[in-house]
Amino acid sequence: MIKYRLRCANDHAFESWFKDSATYERQEKRKLLECPVCGDGKIERAIMAPNVGRKGNARSTPAALPDVPPPDTAAASAPAVVPAPAMPPEMRKVLLELRKQVEKNCDYVGDKFADEARKIHYGETDKRGIYGETSDEEAAALADEGIEFGRLPWVPKGN
Repeated sequence: MIKYRLRCANDHAFESWFKDSATYERQEKRKLLECPVCGDGKIERAIMAPNVGRKGNARSTPAALPDVPPPDTAAASAPAVVPAPAMPPEMRKVLLELRKQVEKNCDYVGDKFADEARKIHYGETDKRGIYGETSDEEAAALADEGIEFGRLPWVPKGN
């Protein structure tokens, strides 16, 4: 998998994952990419710094955050846990409303999402909105086939 930083003609920047660079190029050539902000289809790769791994079994250590003291040696064997920042309430509200609309207007197909999306795409079943789960590999295969779908953050209904 490869992550590209992309930019639309309206200068909106976003990131997207692809199976490999050839997959990105095929989707770009077929005009399958669009800006998630404005829907513009004129997309190009933005300049980004590569993430180059180290050779062999060498382990990289993350740079220490400023204003964070180094861990004491007694706790050094325990994994470091950095709490995720809290989701802004406005964002949570919008994502919950999105979930509500998807559940109201689309059919839940569970882990059969990729199969059902293919059936709809190839005309084997009626067009309809569906939602469910799929693996990263299945999602990449759907994208390679030019099947339109979106991945949404599924916010739990509880607190």
